[in-house]
Amino acid sequence: MNSASSTERVSASLDDPRYYLTNFQFVLDWVAARHDDLLDDAERDFLESFPRLPVASRALLVRMVMRRGEVFRYSRLEYAEIGAVEAALAPLFEAGWVEDDPECDVGELFRQLRLPELRQALAGEIAAAGLSRSLGKAVLREALEARLTDPLPLTEWWPEAPDRLVRLTVMALCDRLRLMFFGNLRQDWAEFVLAELGVQRFETVPFDVDSRAFGCREEVEDYVFLHRLRERLEEGECPLALGEHLDEAPARNTWLASRRARLLVRLGREAERRGEGEAALAYYARAGDGEGRIRRLRLLERRGEHERAHALLEQAVPVGEYEAQALSRLRPRLCRRLGLTPPSQSPEPRPRRFDLALTPHAGGVERAVAEHLASPESPVHFVENALICGLFGLLCWEVIFAPLPGAFFHPFQAGPADLGREDFVARRRGRFEACLAELDDGRYRRTILDRWHAKHGLAAVFVDWERLPLPLVELALACLPAAHLRACFERLLADPLANRSGLPDLIQFLPDAESPRYRFIEVKGPGDRLQDNQRRWLSFFQTRGIPAAVCHVAWRETS
Repeated sequence: MNSASSTERVSASLDDPRYYLTNFQFVLDWVAARHDDLLDDAERDFLESFPRLPVASRALLVRMVMRRGEVFRYSRLEYAEIGAVEAALAPLFEAGWVEDDPECDVGELFRQLRLPELRQALAGEIAAAGLSRSLGKAVLREALEARLTDPLPLTEWWPEAPDRLVRLTVMALCDRLRLMFFGNLRQDWAEFVLAELGVQRFETVPFDVDSRAFGCREEVEDYVFLHRLRERLEEGECPLALGEHLDEAPARNTWLASRRARLLVRLGREAERRGEGEAALAYYARAGDGEGRIRRLRLLERRGEHERAHALLEQAVPVGEYEAQALSRLRPRLCRRLGLTPPSQSPEPRPRRFDLALTPHAGGVERAVAEHLASPESPVHFVENALICGLFGLLCWEVIFAPLPGAFFHPFQAGPADLGREDFVARRRGRFEACLAELDDGRYRRTILDRWHAKHGLAAVFVDWERLPLPLVELALACLPAAHLRACFERLLADPLANRSGLPDLIQFLPDAESPRYRFIEVKGPGDRLQDNQRRWLSFFQTRGIPAAVCHVAWRETS
């Protein structure tokens, strides 16, 4: 086993002006050691050839990889630790990793040049179009786009240009290497810097050489393909055209299938927004159960296709509380519209309520209520999801960070990669039960406090350290019964991703009371209403005898 997650072994010192190059090489070595069977010929050639380049060339390439975009001006590639730009670029041109004087479309031209430069470069086009030279950049681009349809090198757009452009040709390759290292494209090279600065510190989890996110090359390609489709959707491409490509990325495993389903829902929402109802319904159907099925039912209801919606609903087996709640609301509406007798179901319990009239507070409605209710004998803390989730995360820390296959595969993880997968709890069932058993014999208090001290500051998926100070933890452990904590923790385990949100805003402690010695308070300002995940938690509290209430606030008029 390796435990290569300490800052000393992962990232270079920021005192080294080429720290970023050391970090980049660390990633290359990591990928080469663990993913060799997933690499294509171009990636293997890059891994082998990169260390042979002059250090200035390597440093410049990494600087470009870590910046936004793929096209750069010479004048913006000057770094003190690299030296002469032309000398550093020459080996990169020879390797084919950087292209000199690349073709640029009008969009790229406008991104690279400032307005005075554009007025010089496009003087002839501006005059031919009869445009004023005083136009702003956005208006000028809009006016010229229809005329300037062919991409050209900058030397043809503007032969007298005092600067040159280059294009990085290996960005996609480097993105794939980054993906293999992190297991996602959300994290980037800044993780190393944040770790070195101490902004982010991570738990040391042992890996072996087989710890990795992807089992085969096809999974890497499918992930990249889905990611690019999502980017194109966000850039405004038509969802109908994008959806035609989705069959090119079949669901090879459960977590890629879930990513594909989420993209189908996004495509459906965009198609619905554009008025393409049939396409939206098709996307939602392909997304399967959960959110896709709920959105499909709601769209059918809005379109007046009640029989079709009712037939689908009657076949539905809800997946989790979220879908069960949505289906229970849809059923009586559809039955009424079809003249059917709705099946009897228990009414959703109404949470306890109290009302306050308060003066507007600069810190928001939650702070206003907290200050109004608090006293030395009954302090109030603004905790939202931080308290219950944090206590759970501390008690179950060793389970959450257990080095199970497919859970941890790089040094910058705040939690296991399989947290959102169906078998997350099942794979750890015995370990979680052992943790919860501490709530039955009283050991949990010592465990949570010891772990707060031992792990404080380490990035952890359930623990928000800024909102979990030690005095709050101590007071909570003194006032919250172990049985209530167990009930909340068991609900978290029922759906860790969905149930870690929706908890009440405030907790008020009543240390001198006999029982209960605390209460949760959800705060709603004028015009605000309970969200579904909040309703589910409040309903759960009622069934388990956990004290909770909703405070509705009206603002007093101020002179």
